[in-house]
Amino acid sequence: MSTDALVHPDEIRLMFSSAMSDLYRSEVPQYGTLMELVSEINQSKLEAETELADSLAHNSELERIDLERHGAIRLGKPEELFNMRRLFAVMGMHPVGYYDLSVAGVPVHSTAFRPIDEEALKRNPFRVFTSLLRLELIEDEDLRSQAEGILAQRDIFTADAIKLIYLAEKNGGLTRTQAEQFVAEALETFRWHSDATVTLETYQKLHDAHRLIADVVCFKGPHINHLTPRTLDIDAVQQNMPKRGITPKAIVEGPPARSCPILLRQTSFKALEERVNFIGGRRDETVGTHTARFGEIEQRGIALTAEGRKLYDTLLAATRHAVQINAGGSNARDYEAELAERFRAFPDDYETLRVEKLAFFRYSPTKAGLNAAKKEDLAGSINALVDQGYLRADPIIYEDFLPVSAAGIFQSNLGSDEQKNYSEQSNQKVFEDSLGAPVGDELDLYAGLEQDSLNTALEALGIRKNVA
Repeated sequence: MSTDALVHPDEIRLMFSSAMSDLYRSEVPQYGTLMELVSEINQSKLEAETELADSLAHNSELERIDLERHGAIRLGKPEELFNMRRLFAVMGMHPVGYYDLSVAGVPVHSTAFRPIDEEALKRNPFRVFTSLLRLELIEDEDLRSQAEGILAQRDIFTADAIKLIYLAEKNGGLTRTQAEQFVAEALETFRWHSDATVTLETYQKLHDAHRLIADVVCFKGPHINHLTPRTLDIDAVQQNMPKRGITPKAIVEGPPARSCPILLRQTSFKALEERVNFIGGRRDETVGTHTARFGEIEQRGIALTAEGRKLYDTLLAATRHAVQINAGGSNARDYEAELAERFRAFPDDYETLRVEKLAFFRYSPTKAGLNAAKKEDLAGSINALVDQGYLRADPIIYEDFLPVSAAGIFQSNLGSDEQKNYSEQSNQKVFEDSLGAPVGDELDLYAGLEQDSLNTALEALGIRKNVA
């Protein structure tokens, strides 16, 4: 087969994410309302803050604001995770990061499938947070065995989807016709099914063990449980959702509002209560409801180094220890006040974050630097070159997730904003064995992006030796 006939994985990812958005908008109308609100707020923010607009444009991020979204799915057994990795690979998406959500009371561990190189991220940054149910955390042995038996009977992929994945692996990609069929077949895995695979009684037992367990085990597939637009002002979205008839969760997960946003802030609207048809039993025992699908919004900030992340985790843990959100979220303002106070210890200007190596930056030569390089041999430290106006440093946007924040979103949309702190039960090796591959290290990826940009910038300035 001629490779000229193959569609680039980035284009397949764009096709898939667009189709997924259309599907979810049709299934969850409030998602469309949310997208409209986010678009309006983003436009207002860009008009009000020209420096922000300039930074986004300089780093080729302005045009991808409307594309910026992620989805989330929950899988039930190792074979599903293995084949999901193969499916996402067709779209140029690779597993990055290991997240243990049991630390916050959710019986799953997860990774994020996403593009990893800079050009792919610029074309389309769509990512899917993918969780695998940890059946070993179900304490009731009989219920655990029953859940395993139910999951053993299901196949979440269509036969044609598996066939096309195989063809992509064999031939190095898909043709246009194959790519279009692949997207259509892949969507079937993520579609909502109102028919459960269990009786109402079984559903209730699993639900009582943990709502998420029922969500994973009792249905034909891992229905996409949310999609997420990116906002430039999540607090404005949080405040304006009720005006659009949307009820937000009690708090915004992640760090507090800052002049220089870090990592990831997330909020969402409450999960929908949906009619479900169960199998067997009397007629009045075959209809019930299930809550799973919701809308989420994210605001992304700068990626933190290992030292920056250590400081973030320490401050967040101290906040959660001091104030725990109760089940109704009535003390949300107390939590937010505590969070803001604790995070005063985290520098809130980009230059300090850069000099103290708390965050990652993308370097580029300035016009003044390029002009100076034509007249003289430039030298000096990176800090000196920045101070002289010869090097520009822009934030590298965080592309990944935060386990405590993800768990907070899960808990909220499973019926509570209550924050729980459980003992960590990390098991990355078991997860990677199920995945069939190691997960990428997000810190290595950001460090590589920073170093590559610095090397290119220094070369453009005629500086070929290492500078500190």
